[in-house]
Amino acid sequence: MKTPKFVFWAAAMAATLALAGCSTPESRIRNNPAVFSRLTPEEQAHIRMGQIAVGFDPQMVELALGEPDHVTTRTTAEGASEVWHYTTYDLPDGAPLYRGWYHRYYFWGDPLYPYYLDYPYRREHDHIRVTFTNGKVSSIEEETR
Repeated sequence: MKTPKFVFWAAAMAATLALAGCSTPESRIRNNPAVFSRLTPEEQAHIRMGQIAVGFDPQMVELALGEPDHVTTRTTAEGASEVWHYTTYDLPDGAPLYRGWYHRYYFWGDPLYPYYLDYPYRREHDHIRVTFTNGKVSSIEEETR
């Protein structure tokens, strides 16, 4: 039995839309060439590998890691700092439900609403936490397993 052409095209469109939602350092560099071109070769190499370093500014971190899942402000005796959180969702046994596909703009009822947000026993934690002081990365906390 032959598969109708519209089924093939519908599947191809769905796959294209799903992949378009995935953001990589290369796609972010293509979308922000002016920011990338002002960086040193060493900084560019870090960003291409999806890595950040102390001293990076917020635009550089976004090129490397994408937008954070959420942002908080920390105030201490030394002053205020901004903390970017990149969140991971795991099953109680540690198996990953989600890591790295940005989801902040989803809402309930959206056909692409991520399944892991409704999973009753998920474990949510920061995979990467980036602290900015005076507009520059002052610390990076990264989960190791």
